[in-house]
Amino acid sequence: MPIRLPALPADPTAAFPPPETALREPDGLLAMGGDLSPARLLNAYAQGVFPWYAEGQPLLWWSPDPRMVFRTGRVRLSSRFRRSLRRCEWTVTADTCFQDVITACADAPRAGQPGTWITSEMQAAYTQLHRLGHAHSIEVRTGARLVGGLYGIAIGRMFFGESMVSLASGGSKVAIAALAHRLEGWGFPLIDAQVENPHLLSLGAESWPRERFLQAVHELCAQPGMTGCWSNAFGQLHAADLAAADGNRRDG
Repeated sequence: MPIRLPALPADPTAAFPPPETALREPDGLLAMGGDLSPARLLNAYAQGVFPWYAEGQPLLWWSPDPRMVFRTGRVRLSSRFRRSLRRCEWTVTADTCFQDVITACADAPRAGQPGTWITSEMQAAYTQLHRLGHAHSIEVRTGARLVGGLYGIAIGRMFFGESMVSLASGGSKVAIAALAHRLEGWGFPLIDAQVENPHLLSLGAESWPRERFLQAVHELCAQPGMTGCWSNAFGQLHAADLAAADGNRRDG
């Protein structure tokens, strides 16, 4: 039978359908239609909903159960990887080249996926959110060369991760570790990681029931946030220092 989904109204600030009405298969498919305007996207994330669709599909909205979450104080790097970073010269910054990061995420090959869900329409929408101070990128570099990164949305004290990429082995691990390190210091306790995969689990992501996740989102999105460019506040982190900090936290 064809799947029948609620169609979103024209008002981008209207509430989404109740998450408990989302499909179980495919997990979390909630609604269709609408647009990728800044108002619609911010409204969606604040309700624990995100867009995910392929080129040629209608615009689809999701709220899966369970939900993958990083607690910012519990992102972990393996001892072997930490050792490899001791003499690493990689540095990490924020919001210095958002377009490069989202393009790299879109272009990265993924097993079992012939194309990308980060379409040109999606790239334009999140770049607009970045210009408005709501979307942020984390960049890992060796010298001037980008070796990894991620991007996502911040609302209140909640960060919603969208995609990350490694252009050199371990680049995405350093990106998420650096982001978590800074967010923990800023009072952001959680990073939404959307859906489970082995890479996220290896870094310490947890599977939360949707109800628990949505309660946390409701509380954290209502708190004062950090809108605007994060470059100065984030500063520059060194991968070797992140590895040392992760090891000290484990030993403490």
